[in-house]
Amino acid sequence: MNRARVQEDRNCSYNYGYQSYTGNPIQQAPVITGYFHKESSYKEMAIRKVNATLCGILGVFVLVAFVSYYFEMCHEITLNTLSRQVTTLNDENAELQNQLDRLKSFNNVDYKITKYNLLQKAAKVIEVPAVQTDVSVEPKKKLSTFVNWAIGY
Repeated sequence: MNRARVQEDRNCSYNYGYQSYTGNPIQQAPVITGYFHKESSYKEMAIRKVNATLCGILGVFVLVAFVSYYFEMCHEITLNTLSRQVTTLNDENAELQNQLDRLKSFNNVDYKITKYNLLQKAAKVIEVPAVQTDVSVEPKKKLSTFVNWAIGY
C-alpha cells in the first residue's frame, strides 16, 4: 500500500501559440508532486537481504559470545575459590605432617628407651682397679719429598 502524499495540480495552462514547438517548448509544471519510493532493482534487494541476514547472524554470535563469557567467568571464579581452598588445605596438611613427624620421633625414642631399659638406675656400683697397659706406638714412616717421574708414554 503506497502512503505517499500526492498533490494533483489542476491548473494546467497550455500555451497554444503559432510558434513552432522547437522554438518555444511547452513549459509545464509536473502534474503530480510528492515523495515516492524509488523502485529497487533485484540486485539492491538481494544485497539488502544478504546484509540483513549477515547482521542477524552476527547478532546471534555476539549474544552467544556474551553468554559464553558469562559462563567462563563463573567457572573461573569457582576455580579460583577451589584453588584457594586447596592451598589452605595444603598448608594445614604440612603443619599437621610436621606435628605427626615430631610425635612419631618422640614415640620411637620412647619405644627404644623402654625396650632396652636404658633409663634404669644401677642397683649397685662396682669399682674396678685400673689396669696397667703398655700402648706400643709404631714409628711413623718418613715420606720422601722426591718423586720419580716417568717420562714418555
